[in-house]
Formats: sequence, C-alpha cells, structure tokens
Amino acid sequence: MIKFFEGLFEGALWNSRFVVLTAVVGSLFAGFAIFYIATVDVFYLFEHALHYADAGMTEESRKALHDSTVSHIVEVVDGYLLATVMLIFSLGLYELFISDINQAHGSKASSKILVISNLDDLKSRLAKVILMIMIVTLFEEALNMHITAPIDLVYFGAAIALIGLSLYLSHAADGSGHGGKDAGDTEEGKH
Repeated sequence: MIKFFEGLFEGALWNSRFVVLTAVVGSLFAGFAIFYIATVDVFYLFEHALHYADAGMTEESRKALHDSTVSHIVEVVDGYLLATVMLIFSLGLYELFISDINQAHGSKASSKILVISNLDDLKSRLAKVILMIMIVTLFEEALNMHITAPIDLVYFGAAIALIGLSLYLSHAADGSGHGGKDAGDTEEGKH
C-alpha cells in the first residue's frame, strides 16, 4: 500500500516539471513579439533611410538622419539580440526539464548554442548574449554622448576598458570550460 502511494506521489512529483511549459511557451511568444517589433522597426528604418539621397536635404538634416539611422540600427540589433535570448531561454528550458529536441540534435545545420546540457550551460549562454546586449546598448549611448568635461572622457574610456575585460574573461571562461568538454565528447564518440 505504501509503495502504491509512493509511486503515485513520485509520478505526480516527476510530472510537475511540465509546469515549465508555461515559461517555455511564454518565452517563445515573447521572443516572437520582439522579433516582430524589431522587423517592423527595420521596415520603417529602411523607409526613412531612402530619403537620405534627397537632393533637397541640407547637410545638417542629412547628418541628423545619418545619426538617427545609426542609432535605430543599434536599437534593432539590440531587439534581435533580446529576442534571441528569449528563444535560447525557451529552448534551453524545454531541453532541461521536458525532453531533448530531436531535430536539434539530429540536424547538421543545428547551432551548438541551442543544444543545452545543464542549467549552468544555459546560464552561460544567456550571459554571453546579455553581455552582447549591454555592449550594443553602451554603443548606442556612446553615439548620443556629449562630452562636456574631461571626466566624461575618463568615464567613457573606463566603460570601454570594462567591456574589453568582460569580453576577455568571457573568452577565457570558454577556453577552460568548453575545451575539456568537447575533448571528452570526442573521446566518448570514439568508444
């Protein structure tokens, strides 16, 4: 009798992981929404950029259009990166809690970024994309930055140095963490 209730409880406990499907579907829809918004922004950006060749534009308005276009392109890149984060998060949660995505593992065209083996792997991949979003956002802010005092230039240089350091540390973590993993995978494949 106790074994029956234990089996029933463990089955219910194991099946409770399916609640993660709400996060998977929600993240997927949020990613699609951001992809849609960024694509609409690209459409209107292209429409405005067509006016860049107008002969009637003054040099000041052409410069303003140029700066605005570059700033909007950076925003679009930021949007696509955020949508990618949502997609990776959705696929990663699905693979970790529900089931492996057979099409991702069996396809030669599948990207390694979408194959998630554990929670730390998911966090690492998300952190890299979020780092790229932060770099793009800093670039966007730098385009609109007005340096009024020497300390502003020091802050800007410090921000660039911190970006370089974070990219270096991210790359160093890849070299030590994934290098051994890939080597182990190839050894297992030989056996």
